[in-house]
Amino acid sequence: MGPSQLSLFIAASLFALPALGQDPSGATITHGDSDAGFPGLGAGRAPLIEIPWNRLSPPEKLYEDLDRLAAQWPTMLSYEVLGESIGGIEMRVYTLNNPATGPASSKPAMWIDGNIHGNEVQGGEAVVYTAWYLLENFTHNARVDDLLSRSSFYMLPMVNPDGRASWFADAHNPHSSRTGIKPTDNDRDGLFDEDSPDDLDGDGQILQMRKYVPGEGTHNLDPEDPRILIPVSANDLGVKGDWVMLGTEGIDNDGDGSTNEDGVGGYDMNRSWPAMWMPEHIQFGAGPYPLFWPETNCIAKFLISHPNVASFQSFHNNGGMILRGPGAESFGEYPRADVRVYDEIGRDGEGLLPFYSYMILWKDLYSVYGGEVNFAYETLGIMSFTNELWNSARMNPDGRKGESSEDRHWSDDHLLMGAGFVDWHPFDHPLYGEVEIGGFRKDVGRVPPTFLIEEMLHRNALFCIRHAEAMPDVRIRKTEVSDLPGGLFALDVTFENLREIPTRTALASQKGIGVPDRLSIETKKGKTEVVSAGFRLDKWRDQLLDLVEGNPASIPLEDGIGSRGEVTLRWILSGKGSVEVSWKGEKGIDVSEVVTIK
Repeated sequence: MGPSQLSLFIAASLFALPALGQDPSGATITHGDSDAGFPGLGAGRAPLIEIPWNRLSPPEKLYEDLDRLAAQWPTMLSYEVLGESIGGIEMRVYTLNNPATGPASSKPAMWIDGNIHGNEVQGGEAVVYTAWYLLENFTHNARVDDLLSRSSFYMLPMVNPDGRASWFADAHNPHSSRTGIKPTDNDRDGLFDEDSPDDLDGDGQILQMRKYVPGEGTHNLDPEDPRILIPVSANDLGVKGDWVMLGTEGIDNDGDGSTNEDGVGGYDMNRSWPAMWMPEHIQFGAGPYPLFWPETNCIAKFLISHPNVASFQSFHNNGGMILRGPGAESFGEYPRADVRVYDEIGRDGEGLLPFYSYMILWKDLYSVYGGEVNFAYETLGIMSFTNELWNSARMNPDGRKGESSEDRHWSDDHLLMGAGFVDWHPFDHPLYGEVEIGGFRKDVGRVPPTFLIEEMLHRNALFCIRHAEAMPDVRIRKTEVSDLPGGLFALDVTFENLREIPTRTALASQKGIGVPDRLSIETKKGKTEVVSAGFRLDKWRDQLLDLVEGNPASIPLEDGIGSRGEVTLRWILSGKGSVEVSWKGEKGIDVSEVVTIK
């Protein structure tokens, strides 16, 4: 056999070899199968809907991608319009549900939203990626199939579509376009949005300004990198620097002696929820009263009308954080039983999301009054997290480079080939005269570079799935009939919740939020009657019962069924026949079983 023949033989043999694994449905993956893909692919195979996950998109493109998914899976994904933003953009919530196992409202649901601040754009993509991942893996992955058989999802990609649209269309720095676009008098001078930052050089970015003032400044150029200014330390010799920083690019548009003090908008949709809401003089951006802004108002109405929502996730940026409430210390501690659930999911999140930290808002970050994630738990009793997407430590994960100016430039120079920084260049400013304008672009710092976007989206989507898998899953574990004196019968029924999240959070139970679970018994056949009922207090001593007051055939369960918990109820019955026992709750699929009394 010659060299060329040997090469052909080896190639043919390789293509004939079986794959090293199987796809999630159990089908064998073979080399040369164009649909097989690799385990690392989000879909585990060639996806049905190709979406490039190395970029960020304006509002219309996000909706377009979700609509493509809905067209591919029309029975699984649909949307309704909750209302409009102040700028007239539709507020669409997409429902993802497997109708073969019941309507979305009959199952525990997870709410996922993003982009409550306009410049926190990658939150929208995280919502879309989660929907895409679940749909692409449906019927191909047993865990996804199980999750979608017993739960549903409500997904709103943009809480603040106006701010997102402005971030893409207009000149900004990394921190602007946070607010909505309703004109607001931020400086309280009777005028609205009259002094925004200005793109003086017309390059589409809002950068920084510096000025050369020999011997009269506060900074000097870094001798190793003139892009960086080094502050001159206070000293007794009167030594000063040669440069001053003049702040964000702009001019004093309204002539009041201040620059850039009244930009576009000025309200904060993450400070306006009815959860320890505080007025503007305490919590800037709160608005005149809770839920004043139409975007937040329509979301709150949806959540209140969908009591099956058991999990809540909101995507922000940045800092690499998995946040839970309380938002303020004055709220007090969350109930211990709920904290145990939070801790279990949050610590798993730290494993799924390297460089993220599981944190408490007021304690580990800062106080937030009127926050959305606090509204979800503290007002509605829903287990809720906020993920602050992206952490710039991901640029240099071995820790050799940090957050200093030198490190930021090193990362930009070596990983982005300098594309993230606009070099200092001269400009004739109407007030300051000759200045220089330069700095990092709006898409550097708060959002990841393109090559790291997909990893960020995938890890956060899988955190959502981890959270969703924890939603209540109630079963009837055991029924047992025993004879009692006097021709009576005892029917012991054990109801169990297989998952971490209780059917009613401890806070919901304490505050009376929502409708209690209910245990019921109904005669199906014969003349069986319910005499009394009581909760079993001891597995071995059946005489120890916590007797039920009121109607023993329909019993409210105010505390629900706890985290991986169970309750055993004994019904005392007279007569023979068949009865149906059941559990019903807002945050789980109703369960029932027919038992025959012989």
